[in-house]
Amino acid sequence: MRSHAWAAAVLLLTANAQTQAANKDLKTLYDANCASCHGADRLGAAGPALLPGNLERLRRPDAIKTITEGRIATQMPAFGGKLTTDEIKLLSELIYTPLEHMPQWGIEQIKASRIEHQRPGSLPDKPSFTADPLNLFVVVEVGDHHATILDGDKLEPIARFPTRYALHGGPKFSPDGRYVYFASRDGWVAKYDIWNLKLVAEVRAGINTRNLAISSDGRFAIAANYYPNSLVVLDAQDLKPLRVIDVKDDNGKSSRVSAVYDAAPRKSFVAALKDIPEVWEIRYDDLAAGMTMPRRIRLDDYLDDFFFDSSYNHVIGSSREGRGQVIDLNLGRKVASVDLPGLPHLGSGITWDYQGKPVLATPNLKEGVVTVVDMQSWKTVKQIDTLGPGFFMRSHENTPYAWVDVFNSKTERDVIQIIDKQKLEVVARLKPSPGKVAAHTEFTRDGKYALVSIWEMDGELVVYDAQTLKEVKRLPMKKPSGKYNVFNKITRSAGTSH
Repeated sequence: MRSHAWAAAVLLLTANAQTQAANKDLKTLYDANCASCHGADRLGAAGPALLPGNLERLRRPDAIKTITEGRIATQMPAFGGKLTTDEIKLLSELIYTPLEHMPQWGIEQIKASRIEHQRPGSLPDKPSFTADPLNLFVVVEVGDHHATILDGDKLEPIARFPTRYALHGGPKFSPDGRYVYFASRDGWVAKYDIWNLKLVAEVRAGINTRNLAISSDGRFAIAANYYPNSLVVLDAQDLKPLRVIDVKDDNGKSSRVSAVYDAAPRKSFVAALKDIPEVWEIRYDDLAAGMTMPRRIRLDDYLDDFFFDSSYNHVIGSSREGRGQVIDLNLGRKVASVDLPGLPHLGSGITWDYQGKPVLATPNLKEGVVTVVDMQSWKTVKQIDTLGPGFFMRSHENTPYAWVDVFNSKTERDVIQIIDKQKLEVVARLKPSPGKVAAHTEFTRDGKYALVSIWEMDGELVVYDAQTLKEVKRLPMKKPSGKYNVFNKITRSAGTSH
């Protein structure tokens, strides 16, 4: 009996040792390939959190495919040529395994994280420079985690300062353009005084944050989180947390937030949910009164990305599967379907008048096409063929052209295509830096110049005359992922995202 007990004990110890060794090997595998983007604890960094609750819409076979082939329109690389099939399978099993201890990040943790760099009212109420404060650009340089304030008239930098790691979702501005707000993937929200070139305050609103919106009256900032599943309301003046809104449906199912945007004419925020087919509207006055119950619009399908019409009465949204729908915010329901094949990037959509009617144009993350949609009938006007899948599309009221990149092409990523907004066809192609990725055009306040990013560590901004398409100037930058003109943003130009 003793010998049997001893043998059983030896087998148990051996099995435990093998399990520990396997777990150690798996951790080493994860740390070497995943931790730099998704966090050592799987809670997210530059990439999203890898937790079962965040992966409900990603089936396990699709997770294996994503690890193997990468994911379009993200920084997720393909590991099929680096890892074995068994290693990829192990990683896919790991990310569907719950953490032993899920960290809490509620109102108390958010309050404790806040850093006040400048006392409210302590900085002068006038710009410390002579440049036009409304024709400035904020350039996000993800290469070394900095931002540059650029004079849009002289096309020269005014200041450069460090930011938090992995900014995402584009910076947002206060209504007067004085302040810019940043959100990073790991949850940090920062407020920067452009006039005084000073960081004002920071707070960690979440562990894995999607994007940020600022109310048009300058009272509120609201952060959309992937983890925890929440919307966090901040006082836009000093970034003090006001309340946390847990994102759940009637049955208690929790959801990540796909995105939240300010709907200025409606005096509200609108949020789309990643894991629940609903759109939420949260009114400024309700927030001011301490009310946290959003108006909920239930849908038949999810919205991963969305766009407002010029009246802000309609939301045009799509899922990652390419199903498009139009939601009337006044009626509180879907009113039309939109033919949006592939994977449209509606967050980069723009509008203009075509033959007396407003149209929406959106690049496509999977297919080489720009879709133009009549915003009265919601019918497709034209599919404009491009050299490959794009990411960003931009224009300006004072230019006849729309500029679109080929960011997701496998062979033509160094090209910017110029579309005539009335002919609805590509009329020119630019190659700012042959062999290097060209992306994200933005215009000066008057639309005279177009600035294009060379999306490389030894990158630059290439400035073009928007009418002649001739190169004007180059400014060295560290992987300038995007640039944002103050005037175009705060006036909600039809040629840029909001």
